[in-house]
Amino acid sequence: MKTSETLTGRLRVWNEDHINHDGAYVLYWMTSARRPFWNLALQRAVDLAKTMRCPLVVFEPLRVDYEWSSARHHQFIVDGMVDNAGVFDTSSAVYYPYVETEIGGGKGLLKALGEQARVVVTDDFPSFFLPRMLHRASNDIRVRFEAIDGNGLLPMRNTEKVYPSAYTFRRYVQKNLPPFLYHLPQAQPLDSLETPVAVGCRTERLRQSGIPSEILARWAPAFDVGEAVESATLDHLPYRCQVSRVNLRGGWSQATHRMDAFLSRGMSKYGIERNHPDQRDGSSGLSPYLHFGHIASTQVVAAILEMENWAPHPGMDKTHGKRAGWWGMSEGAESYLDQIITWRELGYNMCALRQDFDRYTSLPDWAQTTLAEHASDPRPNLYTLDEFAEAKTHDPLWNAAQRELVTEGRMHNYLRMLWAKKILHWSPTPQAALSVLIELNNRYALDGRNPNSYSGIFWCLGRYDRPWGPERPVFGKIRYMTSASTRSKLKVKDYLVRYSGQQTLLAL
Repeated sequence: MKTSETLTGRLRVWNEDHINHDGAYVLYWMTSARRPFWNLALQRAVDLAKTMRCPLVVFEPLRVDYEWSSARHHQFIVDGMVDNAGVFDTSSAVYYPYVETEIGGGKGLLKALGEQARVVVTDDFPSFFLPRMLHRASNDIRVRFEAIDGNGLLPMRNTEKVYPSAYTFRRYVQKNLPPFLYHLPQAQPLDSLETPVAVGCRTERLRQSGIPSEILARWAPAFDVGEAVESATLDHLPYRCQVSRVNLRGGWSQATHRMDAFLSRGMSKYGIERNHPDQRDGSSGLSPYLHFGHIASTQVVAAILEMENWAPHPGMDKTHGKRAGWWGMSEGAESYLDQIITWRELGYNMCALRQDFDRYTSLPDWAQTTLAEHASDPRPNLYTLDEFAEAKTHDPLWNAAQRELVTEGRMHNYLRMLWAKKILHWSPTPQAALSVLIELNNRYALDGRNPNSYSGIFWCLGRYDRPWGPERPVFGKIRYMTSASTRSKLKVKDYLVRYSGQQTLLAL
């Protein structure tokens, strides 16, 4: 089947079945790229629907019992579904949002939709439960089943090597990235869809697209997902975790607004202000939107290239691995591009190529060795998971960072490193520390459960780092951090007041 250059290295066929030419529609199963713009899997589905001259059905389901599910994560996702409905319902694609209200309520829906499809297209995401979900789905979908990697600028399986450091991966990026800058996803993939537009309400449009009435009756689409956002129903679904919502809204519209605000006001100071907790706008604030797929990193990078009036230059032939100078842009732009390309896609490289990316065994040998040598060292303090979660340690700065995570669903980037280092310091074993880190991050953080968040957690235990001296108790040769040194380096006075504990901790 013909594919575009944009899909080179990004398309995986999950079964050996053929196109069902008697099928009614092309089905795009939206799982991780939850957006109508800059979406490579959607672009592929649109191209197939145009070629086959049949309707395109965009199916965006939301399970209720995924690991660490909560009202916090659900709200953010449903916000995005509301945004998506506003776009898809006025396009030539037909949108099928489904919000599960009881455990197992959506079981069988994908299989039923697949039976009526010519081909099924989905997103290829390398972490959390999604790889297992795609594997199971490949047994139920009996037509051609494609997964598209639209996660970053480089295909995450473009190499078979797991890179051990940002420096080595940066050299790989500098050598291989330039051609991919000319094959970015389409900003508006729906604009080229010219299949006949079904008329009527959402259910009627779905029925006209070829979905049997019995499917729509058994698994009723969310007629007005906006209503679920305001209702108390969303707060009382059978989630795995009882973690309350936060004020941050999800969806592509909010993501785009944040991107525009950051590029116009924040990026010029990004390299200077991002490390200071008192500077609330020092970072882009895009990580939750990137995680849930409400915005594409390619869209952000394209906006930066345009803003900087960037063009390729001879200096790009030097693959020196340095963080600055390769792009020939402003300091803030280069600093941010290093984060959203090098560091972000380094995590995807690990998760795509190692199944144990979230386990202790994935740490480098030197890190496992030094931590084992100091496993029996006395710990200055020991805390339980609940004590960590409730910010009941002796350290005011650590407690403030934990309160920010619990109350806002995010944590300042620099303090997240300190937060993880001290959990290692105050846990009985490094393995126990890793368990606490994953649990707290994935339970509370809107950007948790992501390759990038696993990179941050494991970096604090030695991944992507090198041995450091002098060797210290508990840490061994792992890079050492203290609250005292952090307070001396960074502006934290206002931050400590803001998260002093006077405000109520929500949903512990």
